[in-house]
Amino acid sequence: MELLTIGAFAKASRLSPKALRLYDELDLLRPARVDPFSGYRYYAVEQLERARLVAWLRRLGMPLAEIRAVCALDRADAAREVRAYWARVEAETAVRRDLAAFLVDQLTADSRRDPTTVLELRYAARSDRGHVRTANQDTVYAGRRLLAVADGYGAAGAPASSAAVEALKFLDEGEELAAGSVLNVLEDAVRGASEAVLDLAADGEEAGTTLTALLWTGSKLALVHIGDSRVYLLRDGGLFRITHDHSVVQSLIDEGRLTPEEAASHPQRALLLKALGTDTPSVPDLRLHEARPGDRYLLCSDGLSAVVPDERILALLVGSAAPDTTAHALIEAANAAGGPDNVSCVVADLVEAAV
Repeated sequence: MELLTIGAFAKASRLSPKALRLYDELDLLRPARVDPFSGYRYYAVEQLERARLVAWLRRLGMPLAEIRAVCALDRADAAREVRAYWARVEAETAVRRDLAAFLVDQLTADSRRDPTTVLELRYAARSDRGHVRTANQDTVYAGRRLLAVADGYGAAGAPASSAAVEALKFLDEGEELAAGSVLNVLEDAVRGASEAVLDLAADGEEAGTTLTALLWTGSKLALVHIGDSRVYLLRDGGLFRITHDHSVVQSLIDEGRLTPEEAASHPQRALLLKALGTDTPSVPDLRLHEARPGDRYLLCSDGLSAVVPDERILALLVGSAAPDTTAHALIEAANAAGGPDNVSCVVADLVEAAV
């Protein structure tokens, strides 16, 4: 077995001697031999492949604990883990990009803000049991600032979704929140919602819920999202989904192991990776969204998105029909597709306020 000194191995692997000593201590990359008298480390040429993989993963920013797990896998499984890690990085980067854009906008807003334009939400909320379920475990809410959808599950699913939305309703009252502080307030509100749902589960009944909400600040919409309910935006004739499902099938799509078409019939399509009421605290997605006059927003439970294709949703959202009429048409479309689940919709238009 050909051995390299730590200096030669560091040069070949592009890892510093200091990093190699750390990885030895962490049992991530042990030397092939350690001199019993001098303590000098020697590495086998065959270890270069693992060392280079470690170096590449560190350049990606992957934590050492995850690198250790990846290095223990075969090549195919390791590739899937790297793909999944990078999908998470891209999602987190997107959130930070939105926040950076918001900060730039806030810092430059005074010079271009039109004080004569006041925007407001015009909204409607509808919920239906569907054709199959015996009870409706969804909860919807629409007010002048707050729009919310929660999809409960378990024996106490209905009280869970109701408790989650109830914990946010105070945001619809009192003084309007400044865009700069709204995310912190939303995060605290969701923490209260999570505690309310956990209290139901503590009574011995399974209880959990998704929670997706938009909060109007007067200039921005703040989004909080956990689970697989969705928010769609209709802007300039195009339909955009501005939430990311926290579900097993979505994670498989992100990793390239499943196509969206395959996901529609996957046996685990209802399994969530994040929800309120789980033993492990789930961190919600929180971000600010740039709003424009003429935007139309749809918040919905998966009772709609799972059975009505995006093309049909777009067709129903386009046009001048009032939010209540549109919400009713969306629910009718879900029920026409079999209505296998509870279905809930909030439709809201951002318009110039009458003065």
